[in-house]
Amino acid sequence: MRSFELTVNGQRHVVEALPDTPLLWVLRDEIGLTGTKYGCGEGLCGSCTVLLDGEAIWSCVAPISEIGGAEVRTIEGLSPDGSHPVQRAWLAEDVPQCGYCQTGQIMAAVALLRRAPSPTDREIDQAMRGNICRCGTYARIQRAVRRAAELAREERV
Repeated sequence: MRSFELTVNGQRHVVEALPDTPLLWVLRDEIGLTGTKYGCGEGLCGSCTVLLDGEAIWSCVAPISEIGGAEVRTIEGLSPDGSHPVQRAWLAEDVPQCGYCQTGQIMAAVALLRRAPSPTDREIDQAMRGNICRCGTYARIQRAVRRAAELAREERV
């Protein structure tokens, strides 16, 4: 076991873990942030997506030893009341069905809109392709990302 210092959602945490412990388990078991979901454990489904310095990563395959001083942002860190444009758009477009993949989907969308504030449908499809929705709500996800981009642009005006 080693000590690791992390900044998660703007707060510093010191955790004890083996160097190869996936970030997912540190977030859930050591820090108590359970919004990030375990799906496959192999970086194939995207339900564990979090942001690392603003970029989407699969936390189930990211060893804690490789996080370094990067800022980790989880679904809990988007907004305390669900007011983030992506969260609002998700509800407005009625995206969730079973809901299990949604935290990963939302975090992937946030990363996309950070680098492409007005994404094309192709850019949305490309950015979201690593996040599987077993319920097949892909059309609603695409609409929600477009709506979130509009909401974010309106807020900047």
